[in-house]
Amino acid sequence: MRRKVYTKDYILKAAYELVEKEGFTNFTARNVAKKMGVSTQPIYLEFENMQDLKTTLIEDIFTELKQSIFVQEHTGDKLVDICINYIDFSQKKPKLFLSLFVDEYGGGKQMYETSYEHFKTAIREDTSYNDLTEEDISALHDGTWITITGVASLMTSGILQPSRQQIIEIIQHAIEGIIMVRK
Repeated sequence: MRRKVYTKDYILKAAYELVEKEGFTNFTARNVAKKMGVSTQPIYLEFENMQDLKTTLIEDIFTELKQSIFVQEHTGDKLVDICINYIDFSQKKPKLFLSLFVDEYGGGKQMYETSYEHFKTAIREDTSYNDLTEEDISALHDGTWITITGVASLMTSGILQPSRQQIIEIIQHAIEGIIMVRK
């Protein structure tokens, strides 16, 4: 029996490299296969279709973000730290950030839903947010998401370059404002 040469992980690695470099606009079986130097057949042996590959890729990327990026501590406030890490990610991997969080062909809705679950778990671990209801957490997620995506996008495009302290203050003001409105 022939051993599989192109494993699921190998295909995901090629797909990741393609998205990191070009975004999801050119995310096709042909382009992923070209990145691997093969036909599209191995892709369709491992994945039902391109949506399956894309969904799996986005899940893998988010798992990596949760384990290595979003866990960095900066201020001791889990919510502020997650926001800072999101912005830092946008600066370290701008094309990937735009592809996952901004691009209409990207991970948008899936990243939003996945990040909300992570956000909710992190908030529940921080005692300073104990009195928040599910609705409060949802409002806080949406409000901070809008704020930090705006900051990250403006920084990625070179329009704004706030200092770390300014970023922290923007995030804290957004959190305070959202919590105050909810009371």
